[in-house]
Parts: sequence; structure tokens; C-alpha cells
Amino acid sequence: MSNNSNPNYFRLGVFVLAAIAVLISVILIFGSGQIFKKSFYVETYIKQSVTGLDVGAAVRFRGVKIGQVSMVGLTGEVYEKNKPFNDRHQYVIVRMQIFGHAIDEQQVKEFVNNGLRARVKSMGITGVNYVEFDFSPKSAADNGDLPYSWTPEYPVVPSLPNQADEIISGIQKLIDGINEINIDGTQQKFDALLVNLNTLMAGDGKNNQGLVASVKDLNVILERIAKVTDKDELSILMRELVGTIVALRQTITSMQGDTQLTIENLKQTSEQLNEFSRIASQSPSSLIWSEPPPKITLPLNGIQSESGVQK
Repeated sequence: MSNNSNPNYFRLGVFVLAAIAVLISVILIFGSGQIFKKSFYVETYIKQSVTGLDVGAAVRFRGVKIGQVSMVGLTGEVYEKNKPFNDRHQYVIVRMQIFGHAIDEQQVKEFVNNGLRARVKSMGITGVNYVEFDFSPKSAADNGDLPYSWTPEYPVVPSLPNQADEIISGIQKLIDGINEINIDGTQQKFDALLVNLNTLMAGDGKNNQGLVASVKDLNVILERIAKVTDKDELSILMRELVGTIVALRQTITSMQGDTQLTIENLKQTSEQLNEFSRIASQSPSSLIWSEPPPKITLPLNGIQSESGVQK
């Protein structure tokens, strides 16, 4: 019996070895030789959901495949096991195998300093996601890189939020804002605004006559100005103004003649007063008699006194 079974075992062994060889060939052919390529690992941390991103998903740089996802997990299970559950960040950790001979880990760190970021993107409507590498023009502070306190096992490429998640988050914030709007209060303010506008336009019946009445008054004023500035009315007004100017000039001329005569009279009166004052100061008696009295000569001796007595 043993002799009859030996050929069967040999055939079975040959079949198994052939199947293994075919399997290795298929792996080498469809894997494009990536098993023997030089590669290194990087990781990124994501705060949003990564539904649709599985192990083996492509890693691309501006659309060109440069690697594949090797692990998807939670930082709480990888780096934060010793922390209380409430103190864990619970980021999603995505580790990626990057193929290439020209790029190493040190260059990846330099790229990160220059703005290299990872973002999870979707491949159309299939729901399959992949990781896209690209340079962000913003600084690390502006990008809002996720903080962490552990020592990473591999170089870290910071992540950017998923664009679809950002859109959904914006819509959700808009809906929340609409829900928080006080419709009743807004309606009351709008009604008060309409009342104020009506008061402004029609007036309140007291001191405020309203914008409509003010416009009517303004139209009346403009009509009057138009009448005044009419050609015929303006000509009459100019003639009256010229006649008034002529009459005013004649009045001023006559006043100038009377003023000169008055000034002459005043000058003569002033001269006469000066003469009167001079005469009064030199000979006050002349103001009463027509001629001054004879001059009295005092006697110098007895003869003169006698002769004066005889006389």
C-alpha cells in the first residue's frame, strides 16, 4: 500500500510548489515590484471621520501615487494607553508606506516645515477615499495642526480637514445659527422699523410734518425761485435796482453839497470865535465901550501935583 501512495504524494507536492510559485509570480507582477522597492513610513493624525479609508488605499502627491496606507487606528490605542480615557485625544492615526529612492525621512521633515500637509479625499461617488499630499500656502499656526504630547514612531505629516467635512460643518453651523435666530424679536424690530419709516414719510401730526410735506414745501420754494429768475421778472427787478442806485447817488451828491456849505459856515464861526476870544483877552473893556478909557499917568513930584491940581 505504501508503494502505491508514494507517487500521489509526489504529485501533490509538485502541485503545491507550483501553486506557490504562481502565487509569488502574480504578486510580483501585480505589485509592480514594489516589494523590493526602498520605502519608509510616515504617519498623520486626523480629527474627523475617515470612513472609506482602508489599509491599502493609495497615497498620492498632486494625483501621482507615491505610496499606500499601511495602518488605520486610534492614537488612544497606540500612544495613549497609559492615560485616562477622558484625557486622550482620540485622533485617527494613519500610517503610510512611501516608496522612493530620492526621498528620505529628513527631506520629508523639511517638506513639512515648508507646508507639506496630508488630506483625506474621496474618489468620486464610489465612497473610496485616499490620502493626498500637497503644500499648503498657510503657516503651521494658520493651518491649525493638531497638538500631541507623545513621541511619534515615524515622521509626522500634519493633516488638513476633509473638504467635504468642512462643507458639512459650515452647513451645520448655518442651520444652528438659523435655529438660534429670534424670529419673534426680529419681527417686532421689523415692525418698529416700518412704523418709523411711515412716521418719517407722512409725519406724526405734531412737530414733524414728514418727508412728503417737506418735499411739497420745497417744490413751492423752487417754483417761487423759478418765477423770480424768470426773464421778464428779472428785467423788471434789474430796472428797479438801477433806479434805486441812481436815486441813492443823487441823494449822496446833494448831501455832499450841503455838507460842504455847512463846513464853510463852521469854519467862519470858528474864526469869529477865535477873534472874539483874542479881543476879550487883550481888552475886556472893549466888549462894553466903543473905545478904551484914557490912560492914567501917576504924578512923579510936588510940581506935577500942583500943576495937576490947578488944572
